[in-house]
Amino acid sequence: MAFERAIVIVLDSLGIGELPDALSYGDQGSNTLANIALQVPLRVPALRSLGLARLSPLGEAPENDVALGACGRMAEASPGKDSVTGHWEMMGIVLDRPFPVFPEGFSRSIIEEFSRQTGRQVLGNKAASGTGIIDELGPQHMRTGALIVYTSADSVFQIAAHEEVVPLKELYRACEIAYRLVVDGLGMGRVIARPFVGGPGAFTRTSNRHDYALPPSGETLLDRLHAAATPVIAIGKIADLFAGRGVTRALPTVSDDHGMSAVIDQVTALDRGLVFANLVDFDTQYGHRNDVSGYAANLERFDTRLTALLPRLRPGDLLIVTADHGNDPTTPSTDHSREYVPVLATGGRVRRGVDLGTRLTFADLGQTLAELFGVGAMRHGTSFLGEIST
Repeated sequence: MAFERAIVIVLDSLGIGELPDALSYGDQGSNTLANIALQVPLRVPALRSLGLARLSPLGEAPENDVALGACGRMAEASPGKDSVTGHWEMMGIVLDRPFPVFPEGFSRSIIEEFSRQTGRQVLGNKAASGTGIIDELGPQHMRTGALIVYTSADSVFQIAAHEEVVPLKELYRACEIAYRLVVDGLGMGRVIARPFVGGPGAFTRTSNRHDYALPPSGETLLDRLHAAATPVIAIGKIADLFAGRGVTRALPTVSDDHGMSAVIDQVTALDRGLVFANLVDFDTQYGHRNDVSGYAANLERFDTRLTALLPRLRPGDLLIVTADHGNDPTTPSTDHSREYVPVLATGGRVRRGVDLGTRLTFADLGQTLAELFGVGAMRHGTSFLGEIST
C-alpha cells in the first residue's frame, strides 16, 4: 500500500464561500475565511504552503504559495449545515433530508414532559446564542435551579446549567431524558450538555460539554475500518458525533491546542490507522460569538501547531485538513453557514500542486480513505487518491 496512516483534521466551521443554495438558508454573502481575512490579514504560512491561498484570499501579500500537496474545495451534498451532517457525509453518508429544526422553540408537550422527568422547571426554550442565553438567564437559573433549554438553526436540544447548581451527573441524566424525547422521538440530530461556572456578568462555559448524537443512519467509513480491525482514534467531539460507533479510542479535548497535542501524540505513537480530529473552538468560541479577531488568532495558533506537525509525518502518511460547514463571524448571524469547505492534502507520497477542483460531496473524502485503507468502495463519493498519489 502507498499509504499506511491517514490524519484528518477538521477545522470546525472554516468555510470558504457560500454554496449555490446558500440563499435558501439565509446565508448569502457568507465566506468565513475570506471575510475574516478582510478584517484581520492572516499570518498562516503552513496553511498557505498547503495551498489554502489558492482557495481563498488570506489578506496577506502572496508568498510561499507553492503547494506542498493537493488542494481543492468540497460542496456539501446533504441538506443542512450542522456538524453531524458534515461529519457523516465526510465518512460516506449523504442524507436526503435535513434533521428537523425548531427555530421557535420546542412544543409545550415536549418541554412539560422533559420537566416532569427531570424534576426541574425550564427557562428559555428558544433559539439563542449559547453564551448570550447564559448571560441572560444564568442569574435566574442560579436562583431557581431551572434548566436553561435552547436551540439554534441546527438540529440541537441544548441544556445549560451551572455546575454548582446542577451537578454534572444530573445534567447528563437530563440530556439522556431529552435524547429519548427529541432524538429517539423526533429524529433530531443532537442533545448537548452545556455546563458553565462563574457568576452573573462573568459566566464561563466549561470543557465538560457532552454531545449525545443520533447514531449514523447508514454504514460509515469508521464502521468499515472497525470491521477490518484498523484503528480509529477519535480526537475532540468526533466520537460524540458518531455516537461512538466505529471508534477504537476516543480522546476528548478541552481546547484546540489540546486537540493538536493529541494529534501529535498519536502521530508519534500510532503505527497504522486513522487519526480523526475535530477542533471545535473555531466554531464554539469564535464563530458563534462573532469574534473575528479571536477566530483569526485561533487560525494563527493552529498554523503554528501545524508547522510542528508536518515534519513528524512519516513517508506513508496522508494528512488532510478540512472543515464541516461555515460560521462567518462577520455576519449578523451567529449560526452555521452553508459554505464550501477546503480540502488540503499532503504527505511524502502526495504529488505537489495538484488542483482537486470542486468536489461535489464531502463523501469524496471518505471514498478516498476507503481506497487508501483497502476496505471496499463506499456508497457515495469519488476517490481522489489516484489524483494525488505519486
